[in-house]
Amino acid sequence: DGVGAAAEPSAAQEPQPETLPPSQVDATQTVDAVVETAPQRLRQSISPAARRLATELQVDLATVIGSGPDGVIQRDDIERSHAEKHVGKGDAWRKPVVAQDTMRQAIAAAVTRSNSEIPHYYLSKKINLQRALQWMEERNRTLPIQDRMLPVAVLVWAVATALRQVEELNGFWIDGAFQPVAQTGIGFTVALKTGGLVMPVIKGEALDHPEQTMAALRQLIRRSRSGRLSQSDMEGASISLTNMGDLGVDSVYGVIFPPQVALVGFGRIVRQPWAEGDALMVRSVVTASLAADHRATDGLTGARFLDRLNNVLQELEFAS
Repeated sequence: DGVGAAAEPSAAQEPQPETLPPSQVDATQTVDAVVETAPQRLRQSISPAARRLATELQVDLATVIGSGPDGVIQRDDIERSHAEKHVGKGDAWRKPVVAQDTMRQAIAAAVTRSNSEIPHYYLSKKINLQRALQWMEERNRTLPIQDRMLPVAVLVWAVATALRQVEELNGFWIDGAFQPVAQTGIGFTVALKTGGLVMPVIKGEALDHPEQTMAALRQLIRRSRSGRLSQSDMEGASISLTNMGDLGVDSVYGVIFPPQVALVGFGRIVRQPWAEGDALMVRSVVTASLAADHRATDGLTGARFLDRLNNVLQELEFAS
């Protein structure tokens, strides 16, 4: 359902650098090892996603030249090497689907577990983003183009701010009880170009201001799509968020990623009639939704969270 956004991160992300097969490098060398590619020895690294794909396709890493930063071997390099190996041999080459199938199975398993174990309840609220977007546009005029914010950064930041005030949704359901967390971490769904989803985590100072949130989002999305996420990038999520507005979806009703107790969704921002007092205006509006675990909270808590989220975006507490 697209929000399976709440997919098991571990399914799409392998541990960081492991040792290469003995046939490719001796037992004392790691993935950040020296690889024989020419008369001279060049130090090259390989992303976890590329390493797994190389294993699946039986590509000899010693024959691959990395195109990533500092010569890092990426998925595209593995696919290109595999394609070149089969050109002219009467073997029609196709992009591998094994990794995508594995990821899809893991997502399905996580969603099945969530639906069977968690009694979900759903709430939604339309939020007027006019003031928040005006603030963002004014702020962006003072920033370099590469640092300018997108609406999603303001929304992610607002969710984190509201969670600090409605702490019953910020934590885990473990051993039959809710366990709150001291630090908020938001798992943000990223769709990969090769198919599938990963969920890196925005946390710490990155949630203190929308500009910092935007910077963190850029880095995490870039690393996600280049297969360079670290284990720490995937850890620390106390709640998940999925934003499907860029796909034209009006609202999202997600599946909670256990042991979390809630997931927040945002649809597309639309211009629509909006009543303010006795006046009818046209405003930029987004539908925010909440999927929550009925074992940990009830509809009253969920409604309080959405109300607080709305207030954060109206009061512009981040303006400076």
